[in-house]
Amino acid sequence: MKRTIVLIVVVLVLAGAAVYQNKGKQDVALAASADMKPKPGYTAPTLELPDLNDKTVAIGGKRDKLLLINFWASWCGPCELEAPDLQTLSKKYSGLLEIYGVNATSYDKERQAREFVDQQKLTFPILMDRKSKATDLYKISSFPTSLLVDSEGIVRERITGVITADKWETLIEKWIDLDERQKQKNA
Repeated sequence: MKRTIVLIVVVLVLAGAAVYQNKGKQDVALAASADMKPKPGYTAPTLELPDLNDKTVAIGGKRDKLLLINFWASWCGPCELEAPDLQTLSKKYSGLLEIYGVNATSYDKERQAREFVDQQKLTFPILMDRKSKATDLYKISSFPTSLLVDSEGIVRERITGVITADKWETLIEKWIDLDERQKQKNA
């Protein structure tokens, strides 16, 4: 009986020591993961943002189509250069691709962002990141930054800066193709 009690005490002490040693490691791992950028192969963070009419729109997560999320600001010269291409892509791939423009409103002026949308004649949804929730969650440090997210909510491409319309079309067609094949396979 005495031997059993000693064995139980030893097991409890060892278990306590293991918990104590690993307690700090979990905090470090969580802090490291918070610093990670959503990158290809990883799930896109989900959140909701208001559009220009203050209607709430969800980004990230599973959906019916490929999703292009473009982070921009009205004062950003490269954003101005790429806006016409994004508008063209929005029309060309309307049945197969959703495009959301996320204005970094916390780094911009909302009035100027609205003027930018009007001047560029953008018709795809523009979301307002007034509290920097999306910019922080997606770890955006420069504009423009765009992500292609497949219908399963997985980031497939992360592009910082401007790319040509041809390059966009190549990437979009590649991921639409793979997305469609995956849907057929699952059906």
